[in-house]
Amino acid sequence: MPLYKNQTLKIYNSLSGEKEIFTSISEGNVGMYVCGPTVYSNVHLGNVRTFMSFDVIFRYLLHLGYKVRYVRNITDVGHIVDDVDDGEDKIAKKARLEQLEPMEIVQKYTVDFHTILDKYNFLPPSIEPTATGHIIEQIEIVKEIIEKGFAYETNGSVYFDVVKFNETHNYGRLSGRNIEDMLANTRDTDGQSDKKNPQDFALWKKAEPEHIMRWPSPWGIGFPGWHLECTAMSTKYLGETFDIHGGGMDLKFPHHECEIAQNEACTGHSPVNYWMHANMLTLNGKKMAKSTGNNILPSEIFTGDSPFLSKAFSPNVARFFMLQAHYRSILDFSNDAILAAEKGFNRVIEGLQIINEIETSTASSIDINSWKQTCYDAMNDDFNTPILIAQIFEGIRFVNILNDKRETITNTDLETLKNTLEVFTFDILGIKNEKSTNNSSEKLEGVVEMLIEMRNEARANKNWPLSDEIRDKLQAIGIQLKDGKEGTSFSV
Repeated sequence: MPLYKNQTLKIYNSLSGEKEIFTSISEGNVGMYVCGPTVYSNVHLGNVRTFMSFDVIFRYLLHLGYKVRYVRNITDVGHIVDDVDDGEDKIAKKARLEQLEPMEIVQKYTVDFHTILDKYNFLPPSIEPTATGHIIEQIEIVKEIIEKGFAYETNGSVYFDVVKFNETHNYGRLSGRNIEDMLANTRDTDGQSDKKNPQDFALWKKAEPEHIMRWPSPWGIGFPGWHLECTAMSTKYLGETFDIHGGGMDLKFPHHECEIAQNEACTGHSPVNYWMHANMLTLNGKKMAKSTGNNILPSEIFTGDSPFLSKAFSPNVARFFMLQAHYRSILDFSNDAILAAEKGFNRVIEGLQIINEIETSTASSIDINSWKQTCYDAMNDDFNTPILIAQIFEGIRFVNILNDKRETITNTDLETLKNTLEVFTFDILGIKNEKSTNNSSEKLEGVVEMLIEMRNEARANKNWPLSDEIRDKLQAIGIQLKDGKEGTSFSV
């Protein structure tokens, strides 16, 4: 029996503003769409955090036994600078600045995106479609919206009529905005003269002669609006109504609001059952921004080449750090915070390394099955990774007290403890299982064991300065000694 049948998963739905019990449209199957990157620059850390949240959600749904079709798009055309309907396409602008073809820009930054996500141990999505690969589907949707009376063509561009749509639907219900207030607070600006209303958004934009990316359409040469691609690709691969649509909090308005409007204009019903939004990442309590210099790239964490960092950190530590905050909470990145996360991460890995050394008994003095369910309860509560990590620490505490023989455990319960820790740490949180089994690790272990013997001999001879020097020098290079009843052990 799949786990989802006896685990009640609740998801916070941005549309209702409440946690709701998750029920998939098709028994045992989940369709999930997440808005991917606009590939005109290196992926930034805030993007990584958002995609990591949905990577964990993907992993947990798979663990529960669902067959998941996870679609995450690549925006390679149509995203206008400043997220308005006038101006330059972000890809085209970068191509002009770097004097490259737009598809060279797309390729360069798509490769960067995949490289970074691979280092962070992301699972690839089921499908990763591109906007340029679905121009035909986008044109067909525009034609259908015009036919339904919710869009109009002017001077070679096509706009969605928000006011007309709002007469029979509710534009703004996802973001909680009122269209009357939006209209009252909007001033006409240059470049909006083609629109009937300032809130109308572009479905298709006329390409000026200097615009590099352009396709033929019934309305002339042009390119699709940004919001249109996600409607085309999500419905093509997941159907008119699907289970989950995710993205960053910044996409709730206008991007996701416009998606809902486009879908409802075509089909007459809401496209998604559960809308999910991940919150932002700040740096030292301030918004990340290249313009202010308060910014750090994902790769800089691995190299330590940043004024905000005292050293380099592994992708595993960075991932562990990010998951210590709930996906709907703001997460503040700082050197002190990731140093603290590194200590916690090392505790977990050290515990997982010594679990095989625990001796079993005929009875257990710890309720392992009850603890195991608390791990599921954390993830079932809207994918609460910080609570799950707290439960993993509790599991590591069990390991340590069992290793010190302060509690007892049966062989069956020990297997449950080990399996649960490994599944939730590696499979669900996505920490890469980097077991030290290679030859160089064995050599390191031999050298450290030799130094431990030298230290023990120094201690036996009451040569405390030498004993302390060996311990301190090992600690300085990241090898910590731990003295216990059974002798001295070490962790890296």
